[in-house]
Amino acid sequence: MGSVVRAALFRGLPQLVDHLGGDGAAVLARFHVPGGALDSDDALLTARTAGLLMEAAAAELDSPDFGLRLAEVQDVRILGPLSIALENSATLGEALDCASRFLFAHSPVSRVARIPDPDEVAGVVGLLYESIGEPSQPQAVDHALGLFHRIITQLHDGPYVLRAAHLPHPAVAPVSRYTGFFGADVRFERPAAVLRVPAGLLSAPLPGANSMLRDITLDYLAAHFTDRGRSVGDEVRLLLRRALGTSPVTISSVARPLTMHPRTLQRRLAAESTTFEAILDEVRRESAERLITETDLPLAQVTALVGLTEQSALSRAGRRWFGRSPRELRRG
Repeated sequence: MGSVVRAALFRGLPQLVDHLGGDGAAVLARFHVPGGALDSDDALLTARTAGLLMEAAAAELDSPDFGLRLAEVQDVRILGPLSIALENSATLGEALDCASRFLFAHSPVSRVARIPDPDEVAGVVGLLYESIGEPSQPQAVDHALGLFHRIITQLHDGPYVLRAAHLPHPAVAPVSRYTGFFGADVRFERPAAVLRVPAGLLSAPLPGANSMLRDITLDYLAAHFTDRGRSVGDEVRLLLRRALGTSPVTISSVARPLTMHPRTLQRRLAAESTTFEAILDEVRRESAERLITETDLPLAQVTALVGLTEQSALSRAGRRWFGRSPRELRRG
């Protein structure tokens, strides 16, 4: 069936189509989406169907900003129980960690993470939205990054200091529409969808946080949205993919969200005939290969994004992983 997302992420879409002069119910029917699917917390859509549905609506309604329009009528509540954990986080950085851990429950193909600033400006970090696997349609990316921006604004209780937004595709609506939506410079055809923000924003306290309510919600999410068939190694691999390049990665930092002591995690991994170091090396290799072969990012930035401190370390690892240097791999 392909990658799937929760249909609830597109609540408000048929009403928006109606508002723009179309027939929302007919658009859903054309893509074989049941009428009540968007109101269900359990209904799923393939990521491809969701993307094509939004592209079709944008084209037929002559609304090239359709993805941004849909984001405008949504807010953090679209994430269900996860929204409670986000709203009650002590800081935006803590909320981002929650989203990184549990966003898969709504969209297994999506992830958010903090990354080094793509423009390499001191005191600035990037907040990445990424679709894993299938390439996303422009309207779907506009919607996702637009919703990410809206949620941060809501958590911050007002505008935050957004330096710029990056999108991986050409502008499909007037540039002024993008800059008006984000309230900042927007740059297109960049390697990834990113919000560039001051680093200090992540540690600023959020208003109205309730740590007890957050912890109760996280316990609920952990109990209800964990893949019971996933091995400990799979859990570690998932956490490393989300954390790589955003913060120092240690076995302690990975054991904490798994509610294990590091020695217990080591024993569990040994029982699966692997180690933390082996999984970390595997995740670094996958990430490095993708960044080297599928992007034009400078190798110094690739080094940081795979959690290495020196480019020479990436060169040595590249020869071990691929039998050639990162530069040779990119040329090949």
